[in-house]
Amino acid sequence: MKTLTAILLWFILFALCWPLAILLIFLLPLIWLILLPFRLIGFTLDAVFKFIGAVLMLPFKIVKAL
Repeated sequence: MKTLTAILLWFILFALCWPLAILLIFLLPLIWLILLPFRLIGFTLDAVFKFIGAVLMLPFKIVKAL
């Protein structure tokens, strides 16, 4: 549904201002490539924080299981 909405919005933009819509087609992949390392860093930090939280909570889970 999200993709369909994006396509519909792009067609509306194309009908209103076609040069901007064409520019958007070329710029979005470049912006995605620029932002990709930040997303990877975010996934990595999220995994590290979940791991640290699991290690810190392990003694409590062991005591609770007993």
